[in-house]
Amino acid sequence: MKTTLHTEWTVGDICKEFFHDKNENKGLFGMDGQLIIQPEYQRNYIYGDGKRDVAVVESLLKGYPLGLIYFVKNADGKYEVLDGQQRITSFARFVANSWTFAVMREGKPKYFESLEKDEQELLVNTPLTIYVCEGQPSEIEAWFKTISIAGVPLVEQELRNAAYHGPFVTAARKHFSNPENANMPRWRTYAKGDPKRQGILETALNWVSEGQIEDYMAKHRNDTDIKDIDKYFETVLD
Repeated sequence: MKTTLHTEWTVGDICKEFFHDKNENKGLFGMDGQLIIQPEYQRNYIYGDGKRDVAVVESLLKGYPLGLIYFVKNADGKYEVLDGQQRITSFARFVANSWTFAVMREGKPKYFESLEKDEQELLVNTPLTIYVCEGQPSEIEAWFKTISIAGVPLVEQELRNAAYHGPFVTAARKHFSNPENANMPRWRTYAKGDPKRQGILETALNWVSEGQIEDYMAKHRNDTDIKDIDKYFETVLD
């Protein structure tokens, strides 16, 4: 696996053309559309609580390092955030979506637009430490497992989603990992697991692949529909 260190990208670079989906609570794109901040295998944004998001911005204003960030470089030349999407979404919401939340400066709440000019420049010019990796699915999965030890442990299906990311995972997660899916109450009667942690998707994949989930995901990685897995899952339930 190839890894490349980038220290020339700044907060401002990441925030260019930042787009945040308020409905799904995801920071989706940045870097003029070249960065996918919220890949399909990542969790939704959870820092928007007025505490952790504020802490990220305050750390930057104090000149504290934000920690290592990891990207994956795709075949099309675009990047996906492997680790660091919560931090990125936090500072990008503050800088690019100027009125989303405020930080306290000298006892007063300040949005990005109301910060002093030098503080605005400090934020957008802060360099980040980013490793970009390129490799095979098994290598990326192993690396993702290693760098995620310090955070909330990932379950096996989340690691598989990272390794075999693509059209199939996108479609499968949209269907089987959406808590708002009208079928979810019936599914959870027969299949255990939290859909947000990929429990229902893992069950569906386990059934259709007869326990060979990785092999099935590798073979169907570029499929744009999930009719086979959906049909099999519903047949078993019936």
